[in-house]
Amino acid sequence: MNRTLLCAITFACIGAVPAAAQTLPSMSSILQSVFSMRSYSGVAISSRGNAVAWEEATTAGGLTHPVRETALFIRNGSNPPVRLTAGDPKSYYDESNPVWSPDGSRVAFLSNALRSQQQIFIASSDGSGVRRLTNLTGAAQSLRWSPDGRYLAMLYIAHPHRSAGALAAGARQVGVIGSVVDEQRLTIVDASTGTLRALTPADAYVYEYGWAPDSNRIAYTYAYGSGDNNWWVARLAIASVQGGSRDLLRPGFQINDPEWSPDGRIIAVIGGLMSDFGSVGGDVYLVNAATGKVRDVAPGMALSASAIRWTGNARMLMLAHELGSLELFRLNASTGAISPIGFRGETLSSLSATPDGSGVAFVRTSFGRSTEVWAGAPRSPRQITDGNAYAPRFWSKAISMRWRDGAYRPQGWLIYPANFDSHKRYPLVMIVHGGPSAESLPSHSSTFVAGLTSHGYFVFEPNPRGSFGQGEAYARANVKDFGYGDWHDDLAGIDAAIATGHVDPNRLGLFGWSYGGYMAMWGETQTSRFKAIVAGAGVVNWQSYYGQNDIDEWMIPFFGASVYEDPGVYARSSPITFITHSHTPVLVLQGERDEEVPAPQAFEFYHAMKTLGVPSQLVVYADEGHAPRKPANQIDVLVRMVAWFDRYLR
Repeated sequence: MNRTLLCAITFACIGAVPAAAQTLPSMSSILQSVFSMRSYSGVAISSRGNAVAWEEATTAGGLTHPVRETALFIRNGSNPPVRLTAGDPKSYYDESNPVWSPDGSRVAFLSNALRSQQQIFIASSDGSGVRRLTNLTGAAQSLRWSPDGRYLAMLYIAHPHRSAGALAAGARQVGVIGSVVDEQRLTIVDASTGTLRALTPADAYVYEYGWAPDSNRIAYTYAYGSGDNNWWVARLAIASVQGGSRDLLRPGFQINDPEWSPDGRIIAVIGGLMSDFGSVGGDVYLVNAATGKVRDVAPGMALSASAIRWTGNARMLMLAHELGSLELFRLNASTGAISPIGFRGETLSSLSATPDGSGVAFVRTSFGRSTEVWAGAPRSPRQITDGNAYAPRFWSKAISMRWRDGAYRPQGWLIYPANFDSHKRYPLVMIVHGGPSAESLPSHSSTFVAGLTSHGYFVFEPNPRGSFGQGEAYARANVKDFGYGDWHDDLAGIDAAIATGHVDPNRLGLFGWSYGGYMAMWGETQTSRFKAIVAGAGVVNWQSYYGQNDIDEWMIPFFGASVYEDPGVYARSSPITFITHSHTPVLVLQGERDEEVPAPQAFEFYHAMKTLGVPSQLVVYADEGHAPRKPANQIDVLVRMVAWFDRYLR
């Protein structure tokens, strides 16, 4: 869609906000504040803990011509941050993935500063002396140095037909379907000469990997066939730098993040029920590198591990979901003992650690703390960026809630509107997270929350059964039960929010994206409690969806069988089965080239709404995948969502 046209639509929506909302802050001022916030990722700490590198992104150009700008920075000790780039420091490029050499003297990164194709560059630890290492022709990601500093490993697609990952916009489905499959191979690069050598077969797609301490072996997860579709059936293997590989484990459940113990005897992985690539949660398993024997380190733990880092032969740092937070823990690999380091009520991400665990770096945020990079000792890190020092907060406060629903005690976040007045009652919008294997976490930069709370709404973000944060049994509690137990948890949570005395039970809204979009469509057919619904990238018909999407392998663990073997279990959880119960006004948002939830699902739902006379609108974003990536489209989604709720809940 033309960018100028999109911005015209955006401001037309702002002007359409009902008169009763005109005293509230203008959406343009809110959006300007939200989109000017900086986001951080790709954090890397050097082996001695004296230097940190990271990726930093912001949106420039205002609301009329928004452009996402990304840059790399490094900070040595107490010195000010320095821009790390292969190009002009006054310009912006596609630069990412900074990684320190084992001795901390060099930093490697990806950049397209010299041409459109990304290449690997290496610089000195202070960012100077940048030199180009490679002449790549394809897509590279996940750089990691070998422990001896001789090689850089990467995941590489030599001649990609599209961006990697199911979240990206899919390629056009024309010609002989299935004849072209991009395979991502584990490839090593000589750090002196730039010579490339692929270590894995051409017909295997590699997802994650980790170097052995001897620099001669690499553990990796892989599957045959489509990379987007087969992450859920990945197996664990070991490749030799000299050539050849062998399978080590076919676990029967999703595995992630292979990491070698310092003595080279054990490979730790995270295993569990996961629904989206990159959304990781589960138990920690130890795999004997010689025999493949597996042991769950802490079976039954009431956490969902998200990242692990060895700090000794029996010690780990573990980033894990716990009751609406993403916190840091110590894990004893011998006994399974878990001890919290802290950060309850916060979200930590992009964890990096020194080999002995004395130093860590990560991105830290919460409802009360702006998003920044922190580094230092695990229990006493210091803030090393201040890009969001003046970022406004768009809500009064946020509280963690627990409520009982049968045998379960879900958790969720209730976020109070800006300028909250305890003598008033406010409308509430429930935002259901995607997944379902995920968790609503505290953040200072959620655009959806900011847009709603700044306009006088309570926001409720539940973590029902099926979410991360209460262990594997809780994460598996919605298997073959989509839309029933988890939906009941959500509604019970709304009752708990209403019981605070500040929510108007007659002005409730429902919003979600992906699995949350499915729950929004499900809610349309199950209750009349909501007065307005917004469904983004939702599933209306699990039976037709099974044959339309490009990632159907994820469905087998959740439904127990394919749709051809057990169509009834799919129909039972499909909104289309109960579609004639629909009455609530609904806005449907969809990416045109979404592979995870193809656009026909939105059209099928919208067709039903029009046929049944339900007030509705469908908006399809041109050339977008599962989640809009263009800033102009992100702005348009937010504006339309708030305007829809303003129309029906004010």
